[in-house]
Amino acid sequence: QVQLVESGGGLVQAGGSLRLSCAASGRTFTNYAIGWFRQAPGKEREFVAAIKWSSGTTYYNNDLTGRFTISRDNTKNTVYLQMSSLKPEDTAVYYCAAKVGIVRVTLGSMYDYWGQGTQVTVSS
Repeated sequence: QVQLVESGGGLVQAGGSLRLSCAASGRTFTNYAIGWFRQAPGKEREFVAAIKWSSGTTYYNNDLTGRFTISRDNTKNTVYLQMSSLKPEDTAVYYCAAKVGIVRVTLGSMYDYWGQGTQVTVSS
């Protein structure tokens, strides 16, 4: 059974940085993509970034490019989301998710497994 555990969320001032971690277990993830999504209160879930586990190819929400960076550490089975220059509108619950296969990685509905989420709050 695939398990995804997010950590690293918290309260940060605008302009600050946070690094989220997603520890993945229960499977060999060679043919998987891992994505980060976020959902703010009253808003729809939004794609943030994704990475193909085997190749390390990355995908980003165009609106966030330059501030967010996704990466992985194969030795730790962990995917990271480095967030910088944070804004109050980045406040949301951030989820990592895993999908079998490496197509359509920006679509949340295509993901098979989800973590419990970690809260990120950016104060102005």
